[in-house]
Amino acid sequence: MSSTTFRRRTALLTAGFAAVASLALTAGGTGPHTGALPAPNTAVDAEAAAFGTTVPKTGQGTEASSAGVTCTGANTKVTARTVTRPVNHMLLTVKNTGSRTCHLYGYPALRFQFAQAVPPVVEDSQPQAVTTLDPGQSGYAGVNLSSADGSGTGGYTAKTLAVIFQNRALDFVGSGVGVPLPGRGVHIDSSLRTTYWLSDPQDALSW
Repeated sequence: MSSTTFRRRTALLTAGFAAVASLALTAGGTGPHTGALPAPNTAVDAEAAAFGTTVPKTGQGTEASSAGVTCTGANTKVTARTVTRPVNHMLLTVKNTGSRTCHLYGYPALRFQFAQAVPPVVEDSQPQAVTTLDPGQSGYAGVNLSSADGSGTGGYTAKTLAVIFQNRALDFVGSGVGVPLPGRGVHIDSSLRTTYWLSDPQDALSW
């Protein structure tokens, strides 16, 4: 046998063994996902770590993307309008204008013109869960401006309003968002109250 023929047969046998080994590896499981997972690319991981980043792994998600953010003046638009029923009430509407889901924690702190303190909240209006707004959705709070029977005291017409949001810890943060009031202002007195943030405007106006 010539040396050339020997080398050719050796090459053919080597290729054949490689093919058999490959078939044996792929036949080790009963389905497409039962084979061994590829070994981690330690070189890529090391390079990413050097730049202060990490390489995403299969099945890992980001907590921030699923948890949403707090609704604030930066990602919402707040409007106010008076209603005919119930009397002496105003409806606050907060629309999520951002690109991520946001949470309306607690209730709004209302700073009316000349007011010495923010009005109390109607405790019975607290929802069972935090009001959550997807982009484009709205949340609501009902405001009882003054007593219907005239029993309230210290009444006057307020022409400006700032709304302050709560964070997850239920702390009021920021200086507030200016909200235009309807007409020439609204009449408020010592009966002033607000509800928690709610997902239904009718629920917000039922207190």
